[in-house]
Amino acid sequence: MEEVRLLAARYRPEELNKLARSSRFTRKEIQLMYRGFKQECPSGLVDEAAFKLIFAQYFPQGDANQYAHYVFNTLKPNQCGQINFEDFLHALSRVSRGTTDEKVRWVFDLYDLDGDGLITKHEMQLVVTAIYDMLGRHVHPHLDEHAARNHVDTIFHQIDVNKDGMLTLEELRQWCARDPDFLRSLNMLDTVL
Repeated sequence: MEEVRLLAARYRPEELNKLARSSRFTRKEIQLMYRGFKQECPSGLVDEAAFKLIFAQYFPQGDANQYAHYVFNTLKPNQCGQINFEDFLHALSRVSRGTTDEKVRWVFDLYDLDGDGLITKHEMQLVVTAIYDMLGRHVHPHLDEHAARNHVDTIFHQIDVNKDGMLTLEELRQWCARDPDFLRSLNMLDTVL
């Protein structure tokens, strides 16, 4: 009887096949990710607090709390503030193996904190500051609030072609198409498991 309950808790092959068809991962990759997901989140659901704890493990030198908050929000948690394995898998599929446009869209959503379809300098500075905090105080050269502001000013100068102080998805797409370094950095998101 105990063995039957354990088998019932796993994904059935048709579920695994469905996840493989709806993502850009193989069955074996999905099995590996699910094992890790269930190990970290035995209930099968992750709330923001648990996500932050998991995220912090990868950035022990800094404070990943705020950046993890922003990333968690891009995963579109349910009304209870939780994500399940399928949500996680599909987001990771888009970010790591999606098209350039899907990756650009994810970057845009990350910076568009209020979801209004525009990125302001303030929103970008909040995210960039969170990234600097996550990298930690031991990064050389030292990154401070002035570095974040200067970085945002430089990026806005390059992307905001109509100089209205806000970035649209289309402006970001156009800039990405012109910037080979940014395109290379998007391709670095591709993963091999």
